[in-house]
Amino acid sequence: MRVLGIDPGLTRCGIGVIDVDSSRQARLVHVGVIRSDASLATHFRLRKIADGLDQALTDYDPDVVAIERVFVQDNLQSVTTTMMVMGAAMTCVGRASLPMAVHTPSEVKAAVTGSGVAGKAQVQAMVARILRLNKPPKPADAADALAVAICHAWRGNGIMGSGADEDFSVSLSGKVSSRKKLTPAQQQWAQAQAATRRTGAVDPRRR
Repeated sequence: MRVLGIDPGLTRCGIGVIDVDSSRQARLVHVGVIRSDASLATHFRLRKIADGLDQALTDYDPDVVAIERVFVQDNLQSVTTTMMVMGAAMTCVGRASLPMAVHTPSEVKAAVTGSGVAGKAQVQAMVARILRLNKPPKPADAADALAVAICHAWRGNGIMGSGADEDFSVSLSGKVSSRKKLTPAQQQWAQAQAATRRTGAVDPRRR
């Protein structure tokens, strides 16, 4: 299964694409950032990012997209612009008719490092280790996007669809509940997530 992770940001929007096999091994496909010029008006910057995301969705044809959720912080301006980028990204995914999931920063950190309060350096180091890279991707936004994709590959939940906010859910015991018939990709996702919930492992390669 191919996952495209997005770390939303107005100046740099990170994107990371990974392939995950049936044994839940992850392989890097692409990593990068979409940049917008700070001298432009916000709506033109959002258009630039949306165009880049549309191109990435076309080029890499993911099965699912995972986006990091905006979290509350003191810098209201930063939260506002990041939410704008998140909305633009969700629109792009909707136009592509793809399933999508949203994960909080703490969920991403916990999935990749085992700690929901891990620092950026620790997350970046684990991303490099998981994907068998010689060094963490730069800039940090790119590594963060890969972390979002890895999080969804290993702990994915809350996949959103056109008919409901969540097409399926997986309990802590690994039981899958679905509101409607899942696509083949979602079925694979649910089964993989259920297996992870039953074992409780952070890194499947450690089994």
